[in-house]
Amino acid sequence: MKLLVKAPAKINLSLDVLRRREDGYHEVEMVMTTIDLADHIELSERSSREIEIVSQNRFVPDDKRNLAYQAAQLLRERFQIKRGVSIAINKMIPVAAGLAGGSSDAAATLRGLNELWKLGLSLDQLAQLGAEIGSDVSFCVYGGTALAKGRGEKITRLPPPPNCWVILAKPSIGVSTAEIYRQLNLNQVVHPDIPSMIEAIRRQDFQQICRVAGNVLESVTLSGYPQVKQIKDQMKRFGADLVLMSGSGPTVFGLVRYDSRLQRIYNGLRGFCDQVYAVRLIGEREQYLN
Repeated sequence: MKLLVKAPAKINLSLDVLRRREDGYHEVEMVMTTIDLADHIELSERSSREIEIVSQNRFVPDDKRNLAYQAAQLLRERFQIKRGVSIAINKMIPVAAGLAGGSSDAAATLRGLNELWKLGLSLDQLAQLGAEIGSDVSFCVYGGTALAKGRGEKITRLPPPPNCWVILAKPSIGVSTAEIYRQLNLNQVVHPDIPSMIEAIRRQDFQQICRVAGNVLESVTLSGYPQVKQIKDQMKRFGADLVLMSGSGPTVFGLVRYDSRLQRIYNGLRGFCDQVYAVRLIGEREQYLN
């Protein structure tokens, strides 16, 4: 039996870091939303007990480092599953980009194997399992738009932002999330106004969303990777309504309300950045799961 599952990317409309926790993680508050750029996961039962990762992308690990592998292994161990599975990952989301591609693959694997292995788990139960794999996996299990707190595993559902285009541009570099957090000095950052972002989303106020968006990790990444700053400056110059780095980077996204600006921004960025995408925001959680 085979099953196809969609694994969309996310962007951070707001990302705040409050403190370093005793367990070594950071306490965060993030407003995240999924976008219509997605990996596609094909799950196939195996006669052997092996977990197999198949991908044509050489940057995708095919062993226990892969979060989708960890998701399958966690379900097998927790529910005494005796069967193996082949996980084919058609990678469309850039790797190490700040878009939660690996986390979304893991979340899609949890949802898909829940169906394939007839485990009968709820999304809440799957999200709790996802928190054991990675900080963004819980959000990716649900999809849609949400406030994430704690390490990222405490999820409060939000309505979708106003519909618009999302331009993504990723330079040909990778960024270590752990290293960015290590360099973050919480005494020198400007914290984004998370309550105002939530209120702007509830009121469907696109201009206010653009005004109050922020990412405390951005200053660290911009100082260490001038390519990211260059993309951000160019995207602003071409006329995006909001320009912000997603996650720890290096991907920069721009929100664009009007179709008339879209092509100009897209073409301008393609002049000096190979990985440029124009996609839509994904709306309600139910839409994301279909």
